[in-house]
Amino acid sequence: MNCRECATFLDEYFDGTLELTARTSFEFHLSRCANCVRYLESYRSTLSLERAAYDDPAVQRPDIPEDLIRAILDARASRVRRPD
Repeated sequence: MNCRECATFLDEYFDGTLELTARTSFEFHLSRCANCVRYLESYRSTLSLERAAYDDPAVQRPDIPEDLIRAILDARASRVRRPD
């Protein structure tokens, strides 16, 4: 597994849905790549901050248009499917 592939598996890794073979390869890559470990920690921190922001009832959340959400999700999905 290379760094780019590692980045595409982050969501599944954090969700615990990454299949065993891919998870083993992912974790092996992390054991040898300090850059990906830093990226993983940054990603983990971002997720924590995001959850904390939405757990705070005092935070005003804007209404986000459904078409904007769909466009972001579609762009993300196409980025993940893009071949190297």
